[in-house]
Amino acid sequence: MADTTLPPADAATKRASKKVEDAAAAVVAATEASAEAAKGRFSKAIDDAKASAETLKGEALEKSAAYKAKVADATADWVEEAKTYAGQAKEKGAQLAVEGKTKASDALSTLGKTISDNAGTIDEKLGVQYGDYARSAARSIQETAAKLEAKDLGELGEDVKGFVKNSPGIAIGIAAVAGYALAKMLSGSGSEE
Repeated sequence: MADTTLPPADAATKRASKKVEDAAAAVVAATEASAEAAKGRFSKAIDDAKASAETLKGEALEKSAAYKAKVADATADWVEEAKTYAGQAKEKGAQLAVEGKTKASDALSTLGKTISDNAGTIDEKLGVQYGDYARSAARSIQETAAKLEAKDLGELGEDVKGFVKNSPGIAIGIAAVAGYALAKMLSGSGSEE
């Protein structure tokens, strides 16, 4: 068999080639290890980011729920206050309506009594026929005052609705005269001050 020994120059080349291969393998192994380490760090960073996002989401949901509850409580308080004020306004309105009804009834009674008291004078100055008209008008006014006093506010409201429905022209005329009289009273009281 032949001798398999290599000349020294070829052996050095072969050893150098072997060292280069070993170095290249070491670089590849180191690069793969670095790549694996980088992948691990990257995966950990993504996992950390996901966990942070979930934490922030949870905190945002908690704060949102707290603000929502706060707003709901405030809204409930406002609604309750509005109901209270509405109830007070309704009571005050009913009280003022009763006072107005009483004043109107008293005014009609006083007017009827005044007309009745002056019926004798009308008899003397204009004649008995006109005095009888005055007495009849006084009785009608006093009866109206008694009916007004006897009715409650609900019945009066229904009567007014029926009157307006049956006689809209007269109702508008009465409203216009009342508005004019009210405006005169208010403008007169403003000029006195």
